[in-house]
Amino acid sequence: MSTFNLPDLGEGLQEAEIVAWHVSEGDHLVADQPLVSVETDKAVVEVPSPQAGRIAQLFGKVGDIIKVGAPLVAFDESQELDQGRIVGELEATDEVVHETPTGEAPAAVIPVKATPAVRALARRLDVDLAVISPSGRDGVVTTADVERAAKTLAEAGPLELMRGVRRAMAKRMAQAHAEVAPATVVDDADVDAWRDGEDVTIRLIRAMVAGCKAEPSLNAWYDSRAGGRRLHERIDLGIAVDTQDGLFVPVMRDVGNRDKADLRRGLERMKADIEVRKIPPEELRGATITLSNFGKLAGRYAAPVVVPPQVGILSAGRIAPRVVAIDGSPAVRRTLPLSLTFDHRAVTGGEAARFLAAVVADLTPSN
Repeated sequence: MSTFNLPDLGEGLQEAEIVAWHVSEGDHLVADQPLVSVETDKAVVEVPSPQAGRIAQLFGKVGDIIKVGAPLVAFDESQELDQGRIVGELEATDEVVHETPTGEAPAAVIPVKATPAVRALARRLDVDLAVISPSGRDGVVTTADVERAAKTLAEAGPLELMRGVRRAMAKRMAQAHAEVAPATVVDDADVDAWRDGEDVTIRLIRAMVAGCKAEPSLNAWYDSRAGGRRLHERIDLGIAVDTQDGLFVPVMRDVGNRDKADLRRGLERMKADIEVRKIPPEELRGATITLSNFGKLAGRYAAPVVVPPQVGILSAGRIAPRVVAIDGSPAVRRTLPLSLTFDHRAVTGGEAARFLAAVVADLTPSN
């Protein structure tokens, strides 16, 4: 038999989740026939067969996490095979990774104090001692602590493993929390004189272009290993999109050189692709800065998460009438709350403030 391994799907991805098999053991297929659909980094990718032949064995089932280079399919070589196009070849391994409810960033291990009897009880009740707040003397976990934790877990219902988009989100947020040194500045834009039906997202994109031109240090990547940053001339803007499956962040390319109509068409196409889960993987990578317009739902200010290697993310809150001072007198104006979180390893407070000031200025009615 010959074995086809999960190929390198690009961008240094190390694993993928099996979404659907398009073949069964014993099937005869031709080269490039759809073999399996896998999900990696928020995109569903269809992997074609590298050759013609009969399927002798499938490795893994729907929901399994398969590492790059691990076996996917074994072909029966008892008959002549058309070798066809090879999608990817890596050293084979027998490892099939089954999802575990981890995904947290590595942290220092704190020893848990508990007697052998309490440890045995925790194993029997399937309770992780590390998540218990000990009530015993000198921080010792007691029997009552374990029983209380077991009762809480039972009341909460069964554990739901993170899959697909939510799993990718969890891993990225853990990475960001472990690596980035975040700081946030906030301000309000007076949008009281905006026209009815103003395209808020397009205005925000235009304002972010103005911010990047005024302060290019926010449109950058930071390399923590080398201790340096790369400033980007082109603005490839990540747009946070909320869905029932989780958070997607498609990338709008070169937004500084596109007109409003082109930007709106691009947004609509991305939205349609996300709804049917057909957005190409390359359109989810390479953002140089990100926009989150959560105000369409609720909320005023936020401390959004910067995902490395990016160094900045701007979030927009809910537009609403608020009391402000105009020429020293109180007035009710429609305002747009803005929050800018930046990686303080690469961006100074002054640079962040200048960026935000340019964004606010661009959003004012005179613009």
